[in-house]
Amino acid sequence: MQPKARIRAIVGIRVATAFAGCLGGTDVGAQEVVSLPAEDLRLPADFELVYGIGSIEASAEWEQFSSILGLGFDASGRLYLLDGPGGQQAARRVVVVDGSGRHVRNFGRPGEGPGEFRRGTELIVWEDGRSVVADITGYHVFGPGGEFERMVRPRGEFGVVTRVGFRPERTGSQTALVREDRSILRVDMSSEEVEERILVWTPGEQPWVLPPGADFEDVLETVGDEWGFKSEVLFDALPAGGVAFSDSSAYAIKVTDPSGAISRILRRPMRPLPVTERIKREERERRLEELSNQQVTALEGDPPPQIASMINRYMEARRGAIENMQFHPYVPVISAVRVTWEGSLWIERSTEPGASEPGPIDVLALDGRYIGTFPAGRLAMPDAFGPDGLAAFLETDEFEVPVITVRRLPQNVR
Repeated sequence: MQPKARIRAIVGIRVATAFAGCLGGTDVGAQEVVSLPAEDLRLPADFELVYGIGSIEASAEWEQFSSILGLGFDASGRLYLLDGPGGQQAARRVVVVDGSGRHVRNFGRPGEGPGEFRRGTELIVWEDGRSVVADITGYHVFGPGGEFERMVRPRGEFGVVTRVGFRPERTGSQTALVREDRSILRVDMSSEEVEERILVWTPGEQPWVLPPGADFEDVLETVGDEWGFKSEVLFDALPAGGVAFSDSSAYAIKVTDPSGAISRILRRPMRPLPVTERIKREERERRLEELSNQQVTALEGDPPPQIASMINRYMEARRGAIENMQFHPYVPVISAVRVTWEGSLWIERSTEPGASEPGPIDVLALDGRYIGTFPAGRLAMPDAFGPDGLAAFLETDEFEVPVITVRRLPQNVR
């Protein structure tokens, strides 16, 4: 039987639906296992600066960013930025700059109509310059010139707000990848109704599936046990199709072909960090603070009393789960998996929870060669990779204003 998954809305906090068809990624046949060296080979992190945009002192209106919600490159090296109003997670425009950081165009705006954002939160860019903004009403698809092409609606009665790991596929087709629980889904946006199929499914506890016609009391029943340091499915798309992903607390990167079948596993002998009582206490406090911030955001705009009551009841259920949360014994070794435009794997390793500096980043070739490691604290993971070694880094200045720096990676780590 083929597994099916479905995400449901919780009163406007996260809304999405997913349907799955073909099961891939579970082939345990001809898999090459590559053992990587245990010792780090230090890589320098001094990259060529290409351009920087955005600051509180920016004179041009287009460069006055409020909150960058997503960014991505097309094949010509143009960078697309999804900008939202300060303090709110909702897009107001897409800004496009060329390979030198010069302004090309803006498109999209807040509103209720086609190509207008009601609650847009995410952006992907395909190689040909088409782009997609995920919104509560569905997916807005724009052409290479920023012209609105169509609205792609999810199946079912709910829309879209946030998809975990929203990534464009770079296969020439209008498809994207998202994570849903323990699955990686391929999302086809070539028509006006989204089609989703499982590319990779990994074993693990599956969430409750709400039956058709479920009411809010059923939603509250889905608030189950809260777990700390559960190994998530981390992934990124490969240039020719397929994905590289991690799904356990160990250092094991699985590489698939375009069908989702695993062809190679890359391993390093890295020991996970044991979870202490101090780590448990700090993680519980962090999650409670995060939940409080979500509640404030969800209640912005003075929702109707019935909706506000539902939000508060759901948050109270979540708060109780966090206060009584359980913990896995180890912090997973890997915290992020990304793939460059040319196909190198950038694997960020975890640091102690709550640390302010990023962890070390390993660079691996797809064939399993270990290239080297950027030491902990020396380099943040790029927010987007582009052609010809381009990499975009998103930061904020002392006034919390977004600043985007684009640098060019040396050939050996692209």
